[in-house]
Amino acid sequence: MTIPKSSSKTLKWSKTSYVLLSGFLLLLFLIGYVWWPLLDEYLAQFNPEISIWLQIDWLLIGNFLVMSILIMLNVDLKRDLPFGIIALAGGFIIEAWGTLAGLWTYYTYETPPLWIIPAWPIAALSVNRLYVVIKAWLRNISEAWFTLFYWLIYGVFYLLLLRFAWEGIAHPLTWFALSFCGILIITEKDKRSSLLILLMGSVLGYFLERWGTSRLCWSYHTGGMPPFITVLCHGMASVAIWRVYLVYLTLLKRSHLSLAKSLIPPDQ
Repeated sequence: MTIPKSSSKTLKWSKTSYVLLSGFLLLLFLIGYVWWPLLDEYLAQFNPEISIWLQIDWLLIGNFLVMSILIMLNVDLKRDLPFGIIALAGGFIIEAWGTLAGLWTYYTYETPPLWIIPAWPIAALSVNRLYVVIKAWLRNISEAWFTLFYWLIYGVFYLLLLRFAWEGIAHPLTWFALSFCGILIITEKDKRSSLLILLMGSVLGYFLERWGTSRLCWSYHTGGMPPFITVLCHGMASVAIWRVYLVYLTLLKRSHLSLAKSLIPPDQ
């Protein structure tokens, strides 16, 4: 994905941002309504004898506040809607892999818990916004440096991934995940973008993982709050979503249908 022409230097708010904001708030409402027993269980933990300011989950609020602001910037529904759908489907596959293969477990013991899936498109779009900024900031750095660090960082990542996933090596989804990641790493041509997305996804992933593991919402077979590899896996997931989105764009551009052409975002 290239940097949008209208936002190569800064992220901007547009009228379409209100549409995405409305959809985001509606999504939060639906999650709270459908999974009210989980929300009620969480609210029941508040102790009236302790100051509410000491019981508020500031990390959770901070995570969603930052992501809420990020996804409202540079909104383009032709880009963000398919990107979000891909992230939603990808998130379901990833959560199914991890929970079915025994790599991580949610406190509800669901495989996977559907209430966590909507967080994936929100996080993916947030990473996309961060990527836009960091790519513009680092545009003067030589491609040779990115190529060097690409192979170094991804090489270490894949070795750590193999070690982490070995616990669930018997499950077919583990083989799929390892193969898919390997193919993405080996076939990458835009190493600058891939590396930056990995890093931005990992930065955001750390705070999400820190919240989830420290609150015992989910736990990994390796332990840790969070394990380092799971932070990097958030970055890899962001890269995978981006690569699938690029395939989607390629199909639109190669299509002879006028409808397909009309779906291509203006920055492509």
